[in-house]
Amino acid sequence: MSASQFDYIIVGAGSAGCIMAERLSASGKHRVLLLEAGADDTSFWLRMPLGFAQLFYHPKYNWRYRTTAQKELANQRVYTPRGKVVGGSGAINAMVYVRGHQQDFDDWAAAGNSGWGWSDVLPVFKRLESHWAGETQWHGAKGRIRITRDAVHPICDNFFAACEERGFVRNNDFNGPQMEGVGIYDINTRNGQRDSSGVAYLRPARKRPNLVVQTHALAERVLFDAHKRAVGVEVLVHGRRQTFRAGREVILCAGAVETPKLLQLSGVGDAKLLQQYEIPVLQHAPAVGQNLQDHLCASYYYRASRSTSNDDIRSRPQQVRAMLQYLFQKKGVFATTAKAGGFVRTSEAVAHPNMQLYFNSLSYVLPESGGAPRVQPYSGFTIFFAPSRPTSRGSITLLSRDVQEAPAIDPNYLATAHDQSEAIAGSKLVRSIMSTASMQQVTAEETSPGSSVSDDASMLQFFREQSGSIYHLCGSCAMGSDPQHSVVDSQLRVHGVQALRVVDASVFPNITSGNTNAPTMMVAEKAADMVLASSAL
Repeated sequence: MSASQFDYIIVGAGSAGCIMAERLSASGKHRVLLLEAGADDTSFWLRMPLGFAQLFYHPKYNWRYRTTAQKELANQRVYTPRGKVVGGSGAINAMVYVRGHQQDFDDWAAAGNSGWGWSDVLPVFKRLESHWAGETQWHGAKGRIRITRDAVHPICDNFFAACEERGFVRNNDFNGPQMEGVGIYDINTRNGQRDSSGVAYLRPARKRPNLVVQTHALAERVLFDAHKRAVGVEVLVHGRRQTFRAGREVILCAGAVETPKLLQLSGVGDAKLLQQYEIPVLQHAPAVGQNLQDHLCASYYYRASRSTSNDDIRSRPQQVRAMLQYLFQKKGVFATTAKAGGFVRTSEAVAHPNMQLYFNSLSYVLPESGGAPRVQPYSGFTIFFAPSRPTSRGSITLLSRDVQEAPAIDPNYLATAHDQSEAIAGSKLVRSIMSTASMQQVTAEETSPGSSVSDDASMLQFFREQSGSIYHLCGSCAMGSDPQHSVVDSQLRVHGVQALRVVDASVFPNITSGNTNAPTMMVAEKAADMVLASSAL
C-alpha cells in the first residue's frame, strides 16, 4: 500500500472524527488517514478547562464564523465559533456533558431511523464514559471520556432554593433516569484537565503505525469513480494539493458547517445550486445543507449583594494566585467550568422540559472586537436560558467553488411563532425565579436588561437584539429514509452514492434538548460499530 493509499479516510478530527480514527485503527488491520484542516492540539489553553475563554476568538484554533444577517434577530450576524484544531469544537467548548432527553432519540427513530431510539443509544452512551457515579444502570465506568462533577459556588444554593420555591425538583443527574429538574452539570474533565475525544481517544491511538494524522489539511472535494463510489479525497496540505485514496470508505466528520459544504463542492447537493457555481452534479441531493438547527440563549445579568466568583479572579493578583494553583495542583477556578442549571417546563401543558437554564456565579462581558471575556468589576452572577427544542430550520449554502470561502450559515433563527413564544416564556421564567425570596436576598440589582423589559413585547424585542448562539449547530445532513428530505440513511451512508458516510452532528434529524457534544460522540461510537461490521462482510 502506497503512502497515499488507505482503507479509510476520515475528514475532520473533531469530537466524532477522533473517535472514528481510534476505533477504526484499533485492530491494526486497517490503514486509516485522519485529516484536520486546523492545527494540532498542543496549546496550554486547550488543556486548562477555563482556557476556553482564551479560545473564544482565537484565529489559530477557531473558524470564527458568523451567520448571515438574521431577519428575526434585528439583522444580527450571530457569532458562531467552531473548532479549527485536533479535537474540533470539543477542544474549545465549555465541556458541559448532557446526553439529551430520552424522547429526542425516540423521535430520531420515529423519523425512520431504526436503531437510534433511546434504548438503542443508552448502551453506547454508557460505553464511551467513565462516570463519577461508577457503573450503574445509567452510566458506564470503563469508557474513555471521563465525566466529573465539581463543586459550584455557594451562591448557587440560592438558585436551587429559588427553583424549589417555584416548584421545580432537584435533580442530581441530568443524564440519569430523568432529565427534568435543577442541579449541577456534569463536565468532561480528568484530573483538572479537559478530556475531549482528541485527548481521550486520539492521543493514545496516534502511536499506532496504521493511523496517520495530517493537520493543516483542508479537504477540497471527495473523489468518485464512474459508479458513484467514493474513492478518495483531494486535499490542500499546507496549501499544496495532494490526493489520497480510500480502498473502503470516506467518512466525513467535518461538522454541521463544513460537511455539507464539502458535499456540495464534491457534486452532491441540490442540482440548481451546484450548476450556479459550475460544479458537475454527481448526485442531486436537495437536503444537503438543509434542516440546520441551533440553540439560542439570552442572558440576564445581576449585581449581587454578596460575594460571587467575580471576587475570586477580579484583580490581577487574584488571577495570578489562581493560575499558580492550577499549574501546581490542577485545582481552583481555572480547573473547572462547573455550572448550576437544569431543564424545566414553563407550563404544565408541556409534556417534556422545554427550557434549559444556566446559573453562572460569574458575571463577565464578551468584547465584540475579540479577546478574552472581561470579568465585571463587582460581585455578579448571570442566568441564561435556552429553549430546548426550537422549530426554526435553516441552511448551509455554498457561496463559491473556493474551498477557502466559508458557506452562508443561515440558521433562520426565531422564524416560527413557537420559537418566539418560547423566547418570551424563557424570559418570564428567569424573572419568576429572580422574584423569589431566595434570590432577592442575594441580589442588589438587575443590570441587564433592567426594568425597561417588562412585558411580552419588550421581552421578545430584548431576545431579538441580545440573544446569541450556544454553538449547537446540527442537522444539516440529516438522517432519514427519504432522499428528498434527508442526506444519510440510518447507517449514515449518503443517499445515492457508495462508500461515503457522514458521522457528526450534521446527521441529527432533530436537535437534542441540551448540549450537543455528548450525543455527537455517541453518534461516532455507534457509527464505528456500523463501519467495522460492514468491513467484516
